[in-house]
Amino acid sequence: MRGPWRATVLGSQVAELLRRPGRFAATGLSLLIAAFVVFGAVTAQQIITATVVDRFRGTPEAVSLVVTPGDGGEDIGEAGLRAIRGTPGVAEAVGRLDGGAPLDGSAVERYLELSADPGTGALSGVRLTEGAYPSGPGRLAVDTEAARAYDLAPGSSLTLLQPASDGEGTRRVTVEVSGIVRGTTTTAAGPTGYAPGPRLQELLGVSGYSRIDVRTDPASSSASADPAGRIRQAVPGALVRSGDEVREEEADAAVADAKDILELVTVFLGVAVGAAVLVATSTFRIVFTRRVRQLALLRAIGATPRRLAAALVVEGAVVGLLAGAAGVLAAWGCGQLVPPVAGRFGHDLSAPSGMPLTEAVLTVLGTGVLAVLAVLAPSLSASRVSPLQALRSAASEQGAAGGTVRTLLGLLCAAGAALLAWQQYDGLPQPGDAEYDRFTALTGVVLSGALAFLALIALGPVLVRPVLAAVAVPLRRTGAAGRLAVAGVGGAPGRAASVSVVVALGVCLVGSTLTCLASLNAYERYRQAVESPADFHLYPRDAGTLDRSLAADLAAHPELAGVTAFRTAEAVEDSRGVTVSDLDLGAVRSGVGLSARTGSLGRLAPAHVVVDADHAHRLGVRAGDRVTLEFEGRPVRLTVAATLPGAGPYGGNFFVPAADLTRMGADPAPTTVTADAAEDSAEGRIRAQRAITDTLTGPERGDGRVIAEDSGAVAGQSDDLRTMATTVIMVLGLTVLVAVVGVATTASLTVVERKREFGLLRALGLGGAAVHRMVTVECALYGVLGGVLGLALGVPYSWLVVRVAETSAPFSLPAGELAAVFTTLVLVTAAAGTLPALRASRTSPTVAVAQAE
Repeated sequence: MRGPWRATVLGSQVAELLRRPGRFAATGLSLLIAAFVVFGAVTAQQIITATVVDRFRGTPEAVSLVVTPGDGGEDIGEAGLRAIRGTPGVAEAVGRLDGGAPLDGSAVERYLELSADPGTGALSGVRLTEGAYPSGPGRLAVDTEAARAYDLAPGSSLTLLQPASDGEGTRRVTVEVSGIVRGTTTTAAGPTGYAPGPRLQELLGVSGYSRIDVRTDPASSSASADPAGRIRQAVPGALVRSGDEVREEEADAAVADAKDILELVTVFLGVAVGAAVLVATSTFRIVFTRRVRQLALLRAIGATPRRLAAALVVEGAVVGLLAGAAGVLAAWGCGQLVPPVAGRFGHDLSAPSGMPLTEAVLTVLGTGVLAVLAVLAPSLSASRVSPLQALRSAASEQGAAGGTVRTLLGLLCAAGAALLAWQQYDGLPQPGDAEYDRFTALTGVVLSGALAFLALIALGPVLVRPVLAAVAVPLRRTGAAGRLAVAGVGGAPGRAASVSVVVALGVCLVGSTLTCLASLNAYERYRQAVESPADFHLYPRDAGTLDRSLAADLAAHPELAGVTAFRTAEAVEDSRGVTVSDLDLGAVRSGVGLSARTGSLGRLAPAHVVVDADHAHRLGVRAGDRVTLEFEGRPVRLTVAATLPGAGPYGGNFFVPAADLTRMGADPAPTTVTADAAEDSAEGRIRAQRAITDTLTGPERGDGRVIAEDSGAVAGQSDDLRTMATTVIMVLGLTVLVAVVGVATTASLTVVERKREFGLLRALGLGGAAVHRMVTVECALYGVLGGVLGLALGVPYSWLVVRVAETSAPFSLPAGELAAVFTTLVLVTAAAGTLPALRASRTSPTVAVAQAE
């Protein structure tokens, strides 16, 4: 009888799915989103890889062979190039070499990369956009970056500084800019100039090539001709590789950074998938609760709990496979639309090569496995239904506040999370601690956070009612709809917890990322203020001082801004040499602020000092303590006004008011003058450089160098940090999306389940608008509960992550952004209940006396 019973139970479940496809949609929607997210990541990786390879490959497609000197060999000379060109089967060969040179004619350093390229033909890696490509000596083409940075155009002249032929000093080589080019397959970093190989050899004073690109003749490059072998014979010791091999290596290098980002995104995708499983589990539980009478009838006619559970698991697997297939197809279709849509907005993206069948099949099967995991616990619970339930109406889920075992498990997880967090807090590094293992510490924080989230899952039903009681006080005063909404959510704490915990996960991760980003951005601004405080840094040629009128003369130029003069002097602290400066820490580059670890960096009072982090840690001082410095044999006692979280600008250890430094005996003339370009652009910096050059007319007035390159590096790191964080936040937003889907699904199912309740409320005089408002507020409360729990969990862990990642970083809480995330989440979850609320508002009062289905 096993076969017929199995067929009866499975047939009943299949018939239920066909009869109520809406329930299939409800249980499958979160799984569909999970499949869409996972396969969307695969498609995104295809698009990014294809785009990066197409845009940044370094070897043209026409290159068949690449010839380079062997290990330890010298560059290939003109004789070797001629021999390669004369090899049977070789249609074309060009020599390549790279170099660079500083530019003369400025008080600040400017540099131009140099690269050999034929300029035309299949082996060229550049495309001419303006002027002409250089064909004779003394001419150079520059790329668009160099033209923009150095204000160049066809006809402009450049003076390159090259080593003298005798190896001593430099020689000046003046070249004319003949044209502007745009790189098509080159990966040069920074402003670059191009010329044919022989012309560039003359400029650089070299006689060889670091690489020869070869294009073979397909008609004569058969295996018998073997151009590669003949080239090895013609140029003994040379390394000959195929162009495809070199392009593959370049592609791997080009997408290395993108792969790092995608690997990080993959980690967070796991979080989104986990959220989808939680939502699916909750949805299956609600659906099975709604079908309790049908399941009880199957028990009554002889179905065993094992058969019933197996049938429910099979049903879940079918839902998962169908949802996975739909999600994969949707993601692949969106991937095909992304490049043309991006092209309309000016972004050139390459289309994916095709559907990766292996990944597609794995995604569908994985979604089926996720569905089985999600349905397992609800199916085991539902299969134990008593046959007597067939005589009763469908039970509403009134989830208890949690059993003893679940509560104990939650408390154990919470205790483990607290213990791990305390261990990481107790072992936080001190300034200057170079042996601190941050990776291990961050791993401990992640494990602690995972345990804390498991505790939240286990204790969620217990936490819902007290949190709800705290946040719902205003709602109880808004009328019957508000009070009924609070009662509806609080009456089913298990259901509220299952949805709110997923919302809390998204809020926790997004909020933590925003907080860590704000803190690390504050630290990056501090680093920029320390490492690159100004565009220009003027100092004496020899140890001494600058002209006292230099700062005033520079400030008179409208091209310059923020001109600051200050002094540094050497002092002794506890037999150690230290640097004392009267730099006004509030006058550092505008928009790049310093922050204090203790105290305040406001205007320094006389006899006060600001101490950098290393010396503050070594001396064990903080704001309000006293330190003693020895200057030219005289002790000077100072009160600590503030301590810095890291190093001080320009290598300063102690910062005092100017009057105090003069009182200590320092020369009144400045030792350093800094200035910024008035206009923050390449053209503005060029004009500022000319203003400085015009001002520095005498050798006694000092030297200058640009620090904008360092500032750009720091700014680039900040941009990378923001790009990475934005990518992570977008992916984490998928977790929130899954949570919102869970809210909508839960609301839809509960509306069906509570039809008699809504009918009774309508019969008692509650209007349709009030019912609509009640259901909407219930959905909003899921967002409120999730937001409160997520922020309560995320903010402390954000603080710990910041302290572990960079002990010098100030903790910055982006209250405005977190408030915006919280508000948006509440509005979105409320909007997720719009359709279920509309359905509930249309419930007829007669349902109150009708027999529940």
